[in-house]
Amino acid sequence: MANKLVTIARFADSAQADLAKQLLDDFGIKSVVTGRNAANIYPGLPAIADTQLQVLENQAQKAQKILESQKKQEL
Repeated sequence: MANKLVTIARFADSAQADLAKQLLDDFGIKSVVTGRNAANIYPGLPAIADTQLQVLENQAQKAQKILESQKKQEL
C-alpha cells in the first residue's frame, strides 16, 4: 500500500515553510511545500495563500514532534 502525503503544518509565507522543510530534511524526513506561488502572490491572505508542508503519512507524527520541539526552543 502506497503512503500518501499529509499536511502537517500551514504557514503564512513560503519562507517559514522552507525553514521548516529544511529542519525536517536535517532529521532525514523528506517533505514538500505546496501553495508556494499563491503565498508569494497573495502574502498575508491565508484563505488564498495557504502554504502547506507535507510529509508521507508514516512520518507525520515524527515530523510534527520535531516542529513542535523547534517551536518550544524558539520561545
